[in-house]
Amino acid sequence: MRTRDTFDVMCSTAAIVADMLAIYAGFILAYWIRFYTNLIPVLKGYPPPEMYFLGSAVAVLLFLFIFRALGLFVRPQIGTFGDKFPRLIRACGWGFLITVAMTSLIRTEHEFARWVILISLVTVPLLVIIERFILFRLELHFARHREIVNRVLILGTDSVAARIKLALKREPRLRSRVVAFLRTNDTPPDPAIPADLIKGTMDELEKLVAAGEVDQVILADPSLPHERTAEIILCCERGLVTFMLVPDLYNVLTTKVHVENVGEIPLIGFSKWPLDYFWNRVTKRAEDIAGSIVGLLISAPVVAVAAPIIKLTSRGPVFYRQERCGERGERFFIYKLRTMKAEAEAATGPVWAQENDPRRTGIGAFLRRHNLDELPQFWNVFVGDMSLVGPRPERPHFVEQFKEDVTRYMWRHVSKPGMTGWAQVNGLRGNTDISERIKYDLYYLENWSLAFDFKILVKTLFARKNAY
Repeated sequence: MRTRDTFDVMCSTAAIVADMLAIYAGFILAYWIRFYTNLIPVLKGYPPPEMYFLGSAVAVLLFLFIFRALGLFVRPQIGTFGDKFPRLIRACGWGFLITVAMTSLIRTEHEFARWVILISLVTVPLLVIIERFILFRLELHFARHREIVNRVLILGTDSVAARIKLALKREPRLRSRVVAFLRTNDTPPDPAIPADLIKGTMDELEKLVAAGEVDQVILADPSLPHERTAEIILCCERGLVTFMLVPDLYNVLTTKVHVENVGEIPLIGFSKWPLDYFWNRVTKRAEDIAGSIVGLLISAPVVAVAAPIIKLTSRGPVFYRQERCGERGERFFIYKLRTMKAEAEAATGPVWAQENDPRRTGIGAFLRRHNLDELPQFWNVFVGDMSLVGPRPERPHFVEQFKEDVTRYMWRHVSKPGMTGWAQVNGLRGNTDISERIKYDLYYLENWSLAFDFKILVKTLFARKNAY
């Protein structure tokens, strides 16, 4: 968002040094665990430590090269530490893959590399994650106490402009502050925009830029004529001010677009989803099969205890079957432990569950609060109707309603629905804002990875918000 200054260079350099130390320490720790803790018998003698230390140093250089290729040293950082987690795991995975490939080409009289590398699969990522978390918090702390270096002028006063201001405020490492808004039309400004920051109309732009009062201009209103936009760009260029704009497809397209040149004509369209690629789908299906088998085994005792309690405390079946829409809108039946009275919607038709819902049974309230009613869905995952992670499946009644009223709603059906999802672990479940939920669902689909799935599964264990 702004020109990188000395602080960003220092943070980037600190990240390189800290990563180097953490990776090297991870390999050395693995060496120590293997040969000096007696956890694994040493049968062929101890290898020369200097040879291993040298090999670890070479591995560190490989890891740093991969970290750099994946953009882990770019500053300023944007987003939460959780956003960085999948990329850290992916970087470590590639680092180990190349390290193992290289060690397999090196033959020594000591067969020690295999065990040390297996142990370092745990020690290196663990130390890197701890180190990166500490570094993340330190950068955030120091950024909050340094001066603002990026004064932002936003052209437009609608809801998009208000969201830009909020987004910049939430990213202290950018050290940006919105100093003014300029109106681009006669529409009343968004209520979230302070009146004292509205400095007039577009006619004031050249004066503010010439006075050196802004460092960056963001055009939030894409409806301006192209000629006027060109004038704004030239004005910013003359004043050495950074210019950025919100694309006019912001409210239609997702965050990722694809540019393809046909002859000399650039065509812009939707990027492929990660799960459009064959091997990604194979990988995710393998994850689902393995996870559902483990889930069925672990959940069996819980279901065995809950089933007779459900049966004895209320009239109706133990399991509840309901039609939902899955991948490509195909319908299937989802299975749950019954948590409501029999025929709870007979009089009302399909409605959302609400907090303190009177339709819940006593045991049902407990099961829903702890997400235990979802356990039978491991069977849906095993047979291929669902995935462990993905957008939650919705009933056909609501799908027909939302596809007309909610922009981009049907895109959530490009992959299998999930037992849990990015929206759910962020509290967007049940009777919550559908438009906001869609943003989280589409973010997941655009940024899918096994590491991202693992992060969501872990967060699910602690997700209680709106579980009613």
